Amino acid sequence: MRDAPNNAPYQSIWTHLHGLDFEQRYIKAGAVRTRYAHAGRRSAPAVIMLHGTGGHWESFCANLAAHAEHYDCYALDFVGSGHSDKPAHPYEIATYVEHVLNFMSALNLEKASIIGVSLGSWVAAAIAIAAPERVEKLVLLSAAGYFSTAANRAQIKKDRGGSAADPSWERIKGIFSRLLAREEARIDDLIGLRQALYSMPGAAEAMQNVLVLQNPDIRQKNLIQDDGWRAIVAPALVVGSLADSDEYLDTARIVSKLIPDASYVEMEGVGHWPQFEDPETFNRLSVAFLKGG
Repeated sequence: MRDAPNNAPYQSIWTHLHGLDFEQRYIKAGAVRTRYAHAGRRSAPAVIMLHGTGGHWESFCANLAAHAEHYDCYALDFVGSGHSDKPAHPYEIATYVEHVLNFMSALNLEKASIIGVSLGSWVAAAIAIAAPERVEKLVLLSAAGYFSTAANRAQIKKDRGGSAADPSWERIKGIFSRLLAREEARIDDLIGLRQALYSMPGAAEAMQNVLVLQNPDIRQKNLIQDDGWRAIVAPALVVGSLADSDEYLDTARIVSKLIPDASYVEMEGVGHWPQFEDPETFNRLSVAFLKGG
């Protein structure tokens, strides 16, 4: 195998997927045509993977194989993101909750465990509160939805909104400099894919609907209060990323104490996407938790 310039093994989306028996499909989740990847046996317990703000299912490319050995796995593009439909209205947390529940119903999934990163973790927690009977377990990465800072909201708007308006290679790469702690993890595949997605017709307009959660008033009314986190009955694994030491690490530490049946672990040397930056460690932790009693 050819080594990358820093002598780390060459990595792409396909180095994670090339041996995996998986499919990419589209399904109508309510009114939203939704792109998703599926791997695993349909008779196995279901696991759904939810990406972050302005993301896409490929953020879980390094996790599908390990989880599909034991679970019926689905990683989807949220409404307004990736190749899923982008209806012309603001996307608040209830919008995403409805989308995921409709996705589950379209696939006849009565119940699933949910792995969510960043915005995906916020949506996962909101689903566990709104429809506890649909959620088996939660795995929350770069946990969000407890509080926010003006600086972080401004950075997200600059990164996502600016890149959707001007999807140059350097602008897109700048997003990944804040998602991934190590330069070698910011692979060309991810940059090129997101550049293609952000260059699609209507992507810039849809991004403005995605970014409504960065409006302080809208974000505040969507945040989950203490009583909401305490109401989660599903067992949860909360993962803190030590190289992502801002509101996400603080949120992880706080909500892991609020959720009644939560375990908390920290991963070293990883940023906002621990599942991609250190998949071996994350997959081991996640699968062990999901398989546990």
